[in-house]
Amino acid sequence: MSFPERKTELRDGARLSDQDATDRIVALFTQLPRLVAQDADLVRRGRFLTCEFEIGVGRVALMVAIAAGVVRSVERGPFRLRPWAFAIRAEPQTWSGFLAPLPAAGVHDVMALSKQGLARIEGDLHPFLSNLQVIKDVLAAPRAINQKG
Repeated sequence: MSFPERKTELRDGARLSDQDATDRIVALFTQLPRLVAQDADLVRRGRFLTCEFEIGVGRVALMVAIAAGVVRSVERGPFRLRPWAFAIRAEPQTWSGFLAPLPAAGVHDVMALSKQGLARIEGDLHPFLSNLQVIKDVLAAPRAINQKG
């Protein structure tokens, strides 16, 4: 038994398949090193954050390495037995809504996604909660790309 492929609706009415939506979100998140480096205030506020965490986009895992507030790398998985401090996982449709230039209420924030049951936050919550605003701003950085076009 096979299931029909789900589609994600974009603002202009176009529709993306799950794989296309996943690839688009992954492409946005892989630009985090450049986007965060351009925001000196974000780097300054994150200077006490050094960790690796995972962003889950559907079945795709991305490992984000942050050292002293600078995003050093974003690598696409799968990863076998690679440790991470915490993980934030959601479906591509959820990340699409989160990364919209003006996200709707309830998908505008990682904590709102978790509260609505649209995302899971797992692992050691101490580095996550200790640097919550920095992590929120890092995850929201790709919105700047969506605003441009």
